[in-house]
Amino acid sequence: MTTTQPTDADPVAALSLQAVRQTRAALGERILATPVHRWKSDELARRVGAETEVHLKLELLQVTGTFKVRGALNVMGHLSAGQLQRGITAISAGNHAIAAAYAAREAGTSAKVVMISTANPFRIERCRAYGAELIMVDDAAEGFELVERIGHDEGRALVHPFEGPLTSLGTATVGMELCTAVPSLDAVIVPIGGGGLSSGVAAAVKLMQPDCAVYGVEPRGAATMTESFAAGEPARLGPMHTIADSLAAPHTGPTAYALCRRYIDEIVLLDDHEFVDAMDLAFRDLKLALEPAGAAATAALLGPLRERLAGRRVGVIVCGTNIDLATFTKLLRDHGPTRAETRPDAPDAP
Repeated sequence: MTTTQPTDADPVAALSLQAVRQTRAALGERILATPVHRWKSDELARRVGAETEVHLKLELLQVTGTFKVRGALNVMGHLSAGQLQRGITAISAGNHAIAAAYAAREAGTSAKVVMISTANPFRIERCRAYGAELIMVDDAAEGFELVERIGHDEGRALVHPFEGPLTSLGTATVGMELCTAVPSLDAVIVPIGGGGLSSGVAAAVKLMQPDCAVYGVEPRGAATMTESFAAGEPARLGPMHTIADSLAAPHTGPTAYALCRRYIDEIVLLDDHEFVDAMDLAFRDLKLALEPAGAAATAALLGPLRERLAGRRVGVIVCGTNIDLATFTKLLRDHGPTRAETRPDAPDAP
């Protein structure tokens, strides 16, 4: 299979602030500099403390609906003419599939994308709309095996969903934009799946604002990076159980692991109901319909990080959303809080 990303013995050294700036310049107007929104409301103040200053990096407004397009376009920009002629392949539960299909269309090449059969139908249709050929598989392990075979048999370049220096450089532009917009942050909270987003964001934040704490967020039922930290090396998990399917990566890779290990101060774990609680609040307070992964950083601020970050200036990465109305409402109905639990005057309100 054709490799698309250069190897480096020290990915931490390779991801410099100069490299991030060069990457952002190269991406140019193909991506959006998504807005940073200061979130202020009575309910947010009740939930996290009136003195806590919350800044949302709204990557859900990015092209294709998530941050994924930054890494995919950066990888595509480094392919040779021969690689582009042979096309690309990718695997995803949805968001990366959409981004890879879009990037391939922009580069004038073909995409053969492997998707998990449980992927949201809305994401499947968005991927098809960008012209990708789709192959459905039952689970991520089968999918990674298949995408390797496609790359080997057809000579297609793999645009990995979360691993490699070019992917992390692409996502580092999210952190750079946030730190440019909001100086002197005390903390940044970023979701973790396979580590593609968190590795880049954490590196950029620490390079630009060294005293800022970086917290990663994982589902308790898919704590791949947590297990990797405990093992001291990239780890692989078995079956995962979470509604945040965008964060359910079956393994970590060496680049993402090394950068996360170096730059993330702590990882917190969340249960499914905590994701949906944050989705509920974002919808009512901000009129944003977030998928669980997109609400992960907010959920961490509302839950395990609330007391530690009280009164601090906090950056929250809203990594994206590709969710249909039926799925969104079902998640809130099945896992969300009751209205009594979220009323400001509720006796047991947190």
